[in-house]
Amino acid sequence: MASRAACPDNGAMTSTPGLSPATRARLERELESLRRQRESLAPRLGEDPLGDSADQADLLERAEVVSRLDRRITEVIDLLHGGPSAEQEAGLPSGTRVTLRFDDGSTEDMTVVGVADEAEDDDTSSLTADSPLGHALVGRSEGDTVTYRTPRGEATAQIVKLTPPE
Repeated sequence: MASRAACPDNGAMTSTPGLSPATRARLERELESLRRQRESLAPRLGEDPLGDSADQADLLERAEVVSRLDRRITEVIDLLHGGPSAEQEAGLPSGTRVTLRFDDGSTEDMTVVGVADEAEDDDTSSLTADSPLGHALVGRSEGDTVTYRTPRGEATAQIVKLTPPE
């Protein structure tokens, strides 16, 4: 795919606007897997580090792994339960399809996603709503030309087609 552009939890999954059903299901599976991994390491973390330095190094490494797992668990929970920011709500809704014609004459079909984790693994490019191009498209319509920032400087594109989600 090309593109231009630990928190308390009761276990209940609520609906977060901006996530497709496929993304929600993938994140829920990932969360289950992360929690299983975290649980499998928890009993060993409380072990007494009386062994040699290799045992202590192993314990430290497991603590680092648990810390990374905890951070990702928090991120996934935030994605699943946290509502979109006011900035996202004011932007293009997830699922909007846009066809753009760039300065070099090329055209590209894109789908707006609420979060990068929602990007599909297919040939369609994804565009996050909070990206510079995503912001430039807000309030625009077919035929408009937009200017947005890229790592190489400003770029422009003409909106050929803009279709909101159904």
